[in-house]
Amino acid sequence: MNHRSALTALHCGALMFGFTGVLGKLATTTPSMIVFGRALFAVLALAAFAGLIARIPWQRLRANDWGRLTLGGVLLAGHWVSFFISVKVAGVAIATLGFTSFPALTVILEGLIFRERIRRNEIVLVCLVSIGLVLVTPEFNLASGATTGLLWGVLSGLLFALLSLVNRAGSGKVGPVQSALCQNLVVALCLLPFAAPELASVSAMNWLWIALLGVFCTGVAHSLFVASLDVLKARTAAVVFALEPVYGITFAWLIFSETPTVRMMAGGALIIFAIFLSARMGDGKAVEPVDAQAARP
Repeated sequence: MNHRSALTALHCGALMFGFTGVLGKLATTTPSMIVFGRALFAVLALAAFAGLIARIPWQRLRANDWGRLTLGGVLLAGHWVSFFISVKVAGVAIATLGFTSFPALTVILEGLIFRERIRRNEIVLVCLVSIGLVLVTPEFNLASGATTGLLWGVLSGLLFALLSLVNRAGSGKVGPVQSALCQNLVVALCLLPFAAPELASVSAMNWLWIALLGVFCTGVAHSLFVASLDVLKARTAAVVFALEPVYGITFAWLIFSETPTVRMMAGGALIIFAIFLSARMGDGKAVEPVDAQAARP
């Protein structure tokens, strides 16, 4: 893979991640069923990539590796369920913008958990995201679907931030594809008790949307990301993935006519600008959460 093909693969991966909310809305079943199916198909896709395409060797895991991967899988399950609840309640655009608060939440949590000094530019990041979320919220009323959906989206971002820190703590100990496969397996097992009663009633069309979500927006997208990092720097990948919410909101606009208001567009622009800044500063930590994933929403 040369530089141009790696960059193309990276943009395709970001495009697929951006389509996640759309497929989640098209699937007219419960968030628990969507997440269970997504994780199941992701495991199959990642296993095929690791075993048949990339020939990635399976690393022997110790007890503490399994503990970290299990915790990561539980957080990933909560992250995805809360994101799809947000999509169902408030739509793709608001859910995506709520989730994209995760860089600011990661900065705060890193400072608290790892006792790292928060830099001035990171404080600016937190402020930009906070102002953006205020602008995105039409009204602060819990009876409003938009407000409730945004809160679910922010919760999704919080769980994703925690997930990124769990993976940071175990960085380098388990390969990214194996880590993603194991965590998706944990997700499927966590959601199986909730999804089992619904399995017989899921329509063929819903299975199609869920399969596309698991294979392309999770397994293939993550595999493209991992493959591109053999050529590209992590910082370059982070800047490209800063476009993910732009893709998601654009798809929602075109497919579901979720036309954003001027205030919402201003808030979204601030949040996306903050993500871009987060991707540009530091040593590329902004992409670490993707290793957890196939983790983007």
